[in-house]
Amino acid sequence: MRARELQPGDEIRVISPSRSMAMIAEDQRELAKQRLEALGFTVTFGQHYMEVDDFVSSSIKARIEDLHQAFLDPKVAGILTTIGGYNTNQLLSDIDFSIIQSNPKRLCGYSDITALGNAIYAKTGLITYSGPHFSTFGMLHGLEYTTDYFRKMMLEDETISILHSDTWSDDAWYLDQEKRHFIPNEGPDVIQAGEAEGTIIGGNLCTLNLLQGTAYMPSLANSILFIEDDLESSPQTFDRDLQSLIHQPGFEGVQAIVIGRFQQASRMTQDLLRQIITSKKALAHLPVIADVNFGHTTPQITFPIGGRARIHASHGKVELIISE
Repeated sequence: MRARELQPGDEIRVISPSRSMAMIAEDQRELAKQRLEALGFTVTFGQHYMEVDDFVSSSIKARIEDLHQAFLDPKVAGILTTIGGYNTNQLLSDIDFSIIQSNPKRLCGYSDITALGNAIYAKTGLITYSGPHFSTFGMLHGLEYTTDYFRKMMLEDETISILHSDTWSDDAWYLDQEKRHFIPNEGPDVIQAGEAEGTIIGGNLCTLNLLQGTAYMPSLANSILFIEDDLESSPQTFDRDLQSLIHQPGFEGVQAIVIGRFQQASRMTQDLLRQIITSKKALAHLPVIADVNFGHTTPQITFPIGGRARIHASHGKVELIISE
C-alpha cells in the first residue's frame, strides 16, 4: 500500500514518537518550519509534541494519541517525526494499525523511528520512509542534497538513481551552525560485487533488531537490507547486531545489503567492515555496498521501507536505483 505523493499546499503534521521537541533549540525549530514551508507545505504539530519527562520523551498515551490523530486527521497528508531516541518500540502494542491502514499517509523519520516505520509496513503493508526528521530541516548549511532527495521521493512519482554527494559531514551541527567540517565524498565502497533487486527493509540496525521475534518484524523474503548505525555502535557491536539479523528466520531471502555511512566515533573502517562482511558465510553470495548516504551523518537520502531497490555493483561502479 502506497500513500499518494505529497504536493505543495499539503499539511505536514510533526509528532514526537521518540524524544520530545523540547530538546530542539527554538531557532532550529523555526528554521525547520520555514524550510518545509518553502517546499510549499503547511506545518502543524501534534498536541503533545513538546511534552517532556525524565527520559526526554513523553507518556506512551500522549505519543499514541498524536500518532493516531495524525493519521485520522483528513487534512494531514504527511507525517514527520521530531527526532530519534530510544523508546519508539514502547508504542507498538498500543497502536491501532487499522487506523493507519484505513488512512494511509507518508510517515518519515530515521534512527529510532526504524521500529515504527518497519512495524507499520509489517502490520499494514503501508510503505513508510526512512529519511530526515523535522529537526533535520533546522540545519543551516549542507542541507541541499538531503532536501533534494526528500523532495524526489516524497513529491515526485519517479524512479530515483542514487548519486553520491560531493561532500559529507559528521559534525555536531546543532551545537554550532557555523562551525562545520565537510569531507570529500569518494562514493560507495563495493565490498562484494553483484546484481540484485528486491523490497527495501531496514534502517538503523540495532533498532531494527528490536523487532526480531515479534509480529512487527517485516518479512525478509526477496528483500534488500538497508542498514546503518550511529556513534554508539562499534565494529564489535555492529558485527554482533548483523549476526543477530543473519540468524533471523527467513534471512535466506535477503538479496543484497546496502550499508549507510558510519559516524567517525564508531571507529569503523573500510578494512574492518570488509572483514566483518567476508567472515560470514551467509553473506558470501550477496552484493554488499557501503558508505551510502544515509544514517547518522549528513547528507542523507530518503528511501521507502517496502519500496523497491535495484543494485548493480562492480568494482569501480555502483548503480543504486530505488522506487516505490
